[in-house]
Amino acid sequence: MLEFQNLSKAFPGVQALSDVSFSVAAGSVHALCGENGAGKSTLLKILSGMYKPDGGQLVLEGQPLRFGSPFDAIQAGIAVIYQELHLVPEMTVAENVFLGHLPSKTGWVDKRSLVAQTVANLEDLGIKLDPQAKVGELSLAQRQMVEIAKALSREAKVIAFDEPTSSLSAREVETLFAIIDRLKRQGKAILYVSHRMDEIFAICDTVTVLRDGKHIETVPSTETDAAGVVKSMVGRDISDIYGWRPRTVGETVLTSPLPPSGSAKGELVVRSGEILGIFGLVGAGRTELLKQIYANPAQSIKNGVCLCPEDRKKEGIVPVRSVAENINLSARRRFSKLGFWINEPAERANATQQVEAMRVKTPNLEQQIGLLSGGNQQKAILGRWLSEDVKVLLLDEPTRGIDVGAKREIYDILYDLSERGVGVVVVSSDLPEVLGVADRVLVMRQGVISAEFTREEATPEKCLAAALPIAEATP
Repeated sequence: MLEFQNLSKAFPGVQALSDVSFSVAAGSVHALCGENGAGKSTLLKILSGMYKPDGGQLVLEGQPLRFGSPFDAIQAGIAVIYQELHLVPEMTVAENVFLGHLPSKTGWVDKRSLVAQTVANLEDLGIKLDPQAKVGELSLAQRQMVEIAKALSREAKVIAFDEPTSSLSAREVETLFAIIDRLKRQGKAILYVSHRMDEIFAICDTVTVLRDGKHIETVPSTETDAAGVVKSMVGRDISDIYGWRPRTVGETVLTSPLPPSGSAKGELVVRSGEILGIFGLVGAGRTELLKQIYANPAQSIKNGVCLCPEDRKKEGIVPVRSVAENINLSARRRFSKLGFWINEPAERANATQQVEAMRVKTPNLEQQIGLLSGGNQQKAILGRWLSEDVKVLLLDEPTRGIDVGAKREIYDILYDLSERGVGVVVVSSDLPEVLGVADRVLVMRQGVISAEFTREEATPEKCLAAALPIAEATP
């Protein structure tokens, strides 16, 4: 169905893609894997018409493609569904599904036909949604379904998904997989970008790995495994991604009141040198808990309590500013002369130190941080807080959307911090991550702490049982 032929794309200081070639079959789900910065996003942007390749071409059903804009890609039958969905919240489901090509009669929108065609598209996908509901009132999973229906309304032959499950619950992931299976059986070519190995081997027929902008391999999923894919991604074996190491836990460095539940204490306690993991399903109140602790950012930072938020792009960085400026956002007050003159040499020295310590991959300190991969953005945020006298570091979904190699680097940073006496709180919906890095585990359910376990006591079965809503937890 689709061929990438010798694609190359360069940006100032970075060769994003270098002579990449592989093909995607009709009626198949094709995984695209690689570390952050491997070239996956660039490839998708070429596919969507946002970027023009410097060399090579796309071929769809044997015909070479030349896109002048994203509109050309849509017209050719290509749809890319990004993590940040492109919908209009104030408009209805039906209006979003047919946005740009609303059915009309004599210049007026034919609302009856609009609703009927939307219902037909939703039924093709096995989706039950009110076509006249406002999109802004839908859940994230439902909005994602609207995006898929929109792709069908445009008769897309190729549908690419970019980290589609990063904010979905387990039940919503099952629904999405059922929809992808329907699309596959309809003969669509599905390109699936994800860092989650369990998902890749659950639904994908073929796996392509990119590394440093180059094509490493394309293999049937039945002929490899997670360890093999990871090795191709990072160029080395990573037998234990978490690499937990024991350390001495000291005195309490933070207490925060919590609603009591059962035998759990009514306050959150974090100790020096401890990594405290907090697990819960989507909507359990984990993010709200961290924001409650961090309610007054200026005072929190002054007290040595720092937060790496869940949404890096919206709350963690200023994407149009440089790496150096983002690292120095908080520390600038200490480097300034007379309270208002910027001390550029001091800021550059601090940024250089943190970039080296955090191993941030960037062409230079002036690079816009929004152009870096998610893993490098996260490491820059960690560098910002290491510029402070941090006593407690709060991390909300610290490795969401980050590749396996960068994850290990971030975990090692957390262990280094805890060995220096910093209390670390890791909030995550990824249960293996919590169990892999934490010395102690708290489980949240419906806004309260439902259970507490030591590292030795914590098991997937116990944590899931404590996380499930009461109605679901009973047989």
